[in-house]
Amino acid sequence: MNKKSRRYCILLIEDNPGDVRLTKEAFRETGADIDLQVVMDGVEAVAYLQQEREYAEKPIPDLILLDLNLPKWGGEASA
Repeated sequence: MNKKSRRYCILLIEDNPGDVRLTKEAFRETGADIDLQVVMDGVEAVAYLQQEREYAEKPIPDLILLDLNLPKWGGEASA
């Protein structure tokens, strides 16, 4: 029986380009069929999840990876 594996969409919310690169490399090494979408802050993440602006045609993620120390959520910078 030959089952086609499902392609998974992962949303990475990360502002550090080095961490984005490492995450991409890690997923590439797994060989899994993954569509990794990346946004750089919380405002963009909300727009992505609400499928607004340039994210209107983007897939809904199966998994969200979130950097908990992002500087921007809701348009305000945290201290």
